[in-house]
Amino acid sequence: MPPSHMVAAVAELDLPPLFTPVRLRESGDAFAHACRIAAEAGAGTFVHVGRYDLVEFAVVLEPEEPLASARRAFFAGMAALADAIAAHCPPEKAVEFVWPDTILYDGALIGGGRLGWPEDCAEEEEPAWLVFGAQLIAARLSIDEAGLAPDSTSLEEEGFADPHALMGSFARHLMLHVDAWTNRGFKKVADPYLARLRKEKAGERRGIDGNGDLLVHRHGVTGAERRALLPGLAACAWYDEAHKGPKLDYKLGARP
Repeated sequence: MPPSHMVAAVAELDLPPLFTPVRLRESGDAFAHACRIAAEAGAGTFVHVGRYDLVEFAVVLEPEEPLASARRAFFAGMAALADAIAAHCPPEKAVEFVWPDTILYDGALIGGGRLGWPEDCAEEEEPAWLVFGAQLIAARLSIDEAGLAPDSTSLEEEGFADPHALMGSFARHLMLHVDAWTNRGFKKVADPYLARLRKEKAGERRGIDGNGDLLVHRHGVTGAERRALLPGLAACAWYDEAHKGPKLDYKLGARP
């Protein structure tokens, strides 16, 4: 049985007025369901799953630019998710990204993000919808001994009193990032994401290209190393397909 405070948390969802909640049963898949209903349900639809071991949700977006550049909404979602976690954790605990979609908390995997779009949408066309989905490990129910799976962690183990409150916090932070992008340019979204992206070498400078690719500049090296966004999203290195959730045995340092 889950702890009583976690059962209560799953039952509550505090979203800003612009979002419309859609709750799925425990066996549901928020990301897949949001992609199925996105065209009809519209922007702001917020699908979430009533599970106590995962914080799982997906939100429908309606971009107003071609798919090739609209995918950069993924970074707004990631930045908002990290901000939500950071707002509820001690300041000495770092929230970081591993390119492009993995989220680390204090050096251990705690979840990740995903992005969906219409399969028949061409790169130069404006997509009818995008879906940003995320999962965070709320409780590692299959880990019954301290020290097992040290490269992952959970919100419960890290002392988050109400893990599912992060969904409402994410929604509010997402609104802030989208507003900043709209009024002050994409750099206002890219910078918060890049500030949390783990560096591999000291002194490297990073940027995000117009199509969402990562550009890495290193001292003494002419030009930039390009890391494509699409293969990284397709690899979804943090996700365990068999268990439909984040990898508890994730090995830090693995790159797609």
